[in-house]
Amino acid sequence: MASPSPPFHSATILCIYFLLPVFAELQRFQHQPKHDGSLSFLVVGDWGRKGQYNQSLVATQMGKIGETVDLDFVVSTGDNFYNSGIKGVNDPIFVQSFSNIYTAKSLRKQWYSVLGNHDYRGNALAQISPILRKIYRRWFCLKSYILNAGVADIFFIDTTPFINKYFNNSNRHYDWRGVLPREKYLKNLLKGLEEGLEKSSARWKIVVGHHAIRSIGHHGDSVELANLLVPLLKANNVDMYMNGHDHCLQHISSINSSLLYLTSGAGSKAWRGDVKESHADVKFFYDGQGFMSVKMTETYANFAFYNVFGDKIHHWKVTKPMMHFVS
Repeated sequence: MASPSPPFHSATILCIYFLLPVFAELQRFQHQPKHDGSLSFLVVGDWGRKGQYNQSLVATQMGKIGETVDLDFVVSTGDNFYNSGIKGVNDPIFVQSFSNIYTAKSLRKQWYSVLGNHDYRGNALAQISPILRKIYRRWFCLKSYILNAGVADIFFIDTTPFINKYFNNSNRHYDWRGVLPREKYLKNLLKGLEEGLEKSSARWKIVVGHHAIRSIGHHGDSVELANLLVPLLKANNVDMYMNGHDHCLQHISSINSSLLYLTSGAGSKAWRGDVKESHADVKFFYDGQGFMSVKMTETYANFAFYNVFGDKIHHWKVTKPMMHFVS
């Protein structure tokens, strides 16, 4: 069990489960839910710009909404530090883009993060270093892991190594330490995800990655993820896939399943007017800055998108009926 958190982390207990020596199994961590069993968290991505491009304004609104929803933690969907990640655990960019920006009391909770492609351009291992987590206690980032959070199991997946173009680009450096050989890395990751999903008995199953599977934003769909991840997600009744990468807010439904594709990558710089046509079932698209809130119970999940002014610009509810067993 990890060492106790400081006072503002009192609701957070991170426990490392020492697993059987199955090489593909993802590490599991636990976040203690509220006494009533509900779970509330914010989702934000593509944010780390030293407060610029309205990052500070988004952070202010996150702090206000965090107070109203009785926040448990924050999920970061990657591209945490622009333009090229961090250089090391003492890089001042970390403080300038994170600690000095997300200062609201409600945001002094655990931040569960994944790496984005811009994070891989720097020292990717520094972002996932236990030394960094010890210095900044609310920061938690690994390449891939499972968060057991009561009503929900959240699977954080390292999506950058899936994308072919990063390996075909000789003009940029990527920190592939621990990733190569790529084929073996992806095989292990997919196996670990599959085993974790199969074992999950949570009411809600959520997968979080940086890259979008379905998107009408600047980058569009990720073909590699659609081919390799979607069959696993649908076969294991995953409720939603959350991502960043495209600097916008999106709510897209799956045409032939209940799987939702939710983009929250609008933490700072946005690309207004860059929209692609799509045959997907797009429920909502907003190409400005903002973030998402989620509240879950055993029987329902409430979602909302907020803009840089704190306005609720889209919201919806998903219900999940209780199962009744007859003896």
